[in-house]
Amino acid sequence: MGKAETLERYRKLNLSAPRGGIVFAGSSLMEQFPIERFAKEDGINVLNRGISGYVTKELLENLNICVLDLAPSRLFINIGTNDLSQKECSPALLMERYAEILGRIRDALPKAEIFVMAYYPVNPDVASGGMREVLRVRSNDKINGANALLPALCTRFGARFIDVNAPLKDALGRLKAEYTTEGMHINEQGYRAVYPLFKQYLTCN
Repeated sequence: MGKAETLERYRKLNLSAPRGGIVFAGSSLMEQFPIERFAKEDGINVLNRGISGYVTKELLENLNICVLDLAPSRLFINIGTNDLSQKECSPALLMERYAEILGRIRDALPKAEIFVMAYYPVNPDVASGGMREVLRVRSNDKINGANALLPALCTRFGARFIDVNAPLKDALGRLKAEYTTEGMHINEQGYRAVYPLFKQYLTCN
């Protein structure tokens, strides 16, 4: 399903979706996270509004459908890894783009709890073909540089920075090979590994 089709599906789902709940937003690493199913197993209702391929600009343009129309009381956001795949996008530039998104959310939802997630690691050693080229740009060094800047961004907008990456990393800080098929996206086993850390934020008061 393409971006436009996914966005339209969310628009329709939003018409009957409950307001004031828990929402996840971002790009493919969020869309592919089976968080709705995992949380439901624990009796927790979550709405996932991630869209594969999204960059910060696209989320900003469609923030109403992906976030604001649902008026979440608690929002988990992970956006910008696709920006980091662009050679011209430095971690500092990404923070400027991210700030626009968080600013709009905070203005519209002043009481919402916002959890900004650390960017997940990658593993170029298990990548092949075009993905190998992508991960030469979207390297762990670049990802770590962006993660180092996120806490200050969160402070600026009254958000909370959370890092659930520890179970995903091998001894060299790469995404564990068994948790990915192409070095970047995470399989269900990997998401299962981080879910226990997520759960504490889903249920905290």
